[in-house]
Amino acid sequence: MNEAKAAKATPAPSVAVDLDDGGARPRYRRILLKLSGEALLGSRQYGVDPDFCAFIAAQVAEVHRLGVEIGIVVGGGNIFRGLAAAAKGMDRATGDYIGMLATVMNALALQDALEKAGVQTRVMSAIGMNEVAEPYIRRRAVRHLEKGRVIILAAGTGNPYFTTDTAAALRAVEIGAEIILKATKVDGVYDSDPLTNPGARRYERLTYSQVLAQRLRVLDATAVSLCMENDTPIIVFDLNKPENITRVAAGEPVGTLITGGNPA
Repeated sequence: MNEAKAAKATPAPSVAVDLDDGGARPRYRRILLKLSGEALLGSRQYGVDPDFCAFIAAQVAEVHRLGVEIGIVVGGGNIFRGLAAAAKGMDRATGDYIGMLATVMNALALQDALEKAGVQTRVMSAIGMNEVAEPYIRRRAVRHLEKGRVIILAAGTGNPYFTTDTAAALRAVEIGAEIILKATKVDGVYDSDPLTNPGARRYERLTYSQVLAQRLRVLDATAVSLCMENDTPIIVFDLNKPENITRVAAGEPVGTLITGGNPA
């Protein structure tokens, strides 16, 4: 963790937003994008939708073109959920390991889409599988970013009982990401489920403490606590709207911002 704090202590410099020249300039130089496995479903009920992977890849490629260094953590819920399997009697650790392997499958699909979009990409796995992915090594990951490659960080933390949300928070701190972009199906954090409650209230800003105290299901408590300890902000936004990733990277007010400061 000492190396992680060292990376956090010297992040890449921020670049101010400037839209006067007709193009967005990034506010952040290094970001961590968290994608759920369900994000890759697209219109399918199971597995990976190549068309939606291409849609995501096009957005990531545009942000990459602006000079932003991008790490991605992807879940595996579109293929397998360890917690759900444990609820039906499977050993929890075994279920979690199967889920980690599912994230590697998603990472490879996303890598293929990104490289078809012209973006050099490396998949790095917390579980050794040298034939399809590099082992995750923090310094190597940072070097890939510095060389202009997108990195996809697969297999969670490599340990059972931790979610890919926690993996995203951990990797963001380790690589010195300035912010975590949490992609969802809705346009921010609500006080209740907006898909079932039309009167749900959307928050523009929240503090880490509010998220934990109100048990808002945006990221798990371990991930939020890790972000709070390392002062890593989180933006929760709607992945389905084109150019939202670019807008967030440019500093536009998209979704819900979670920080240690006072809420708006």
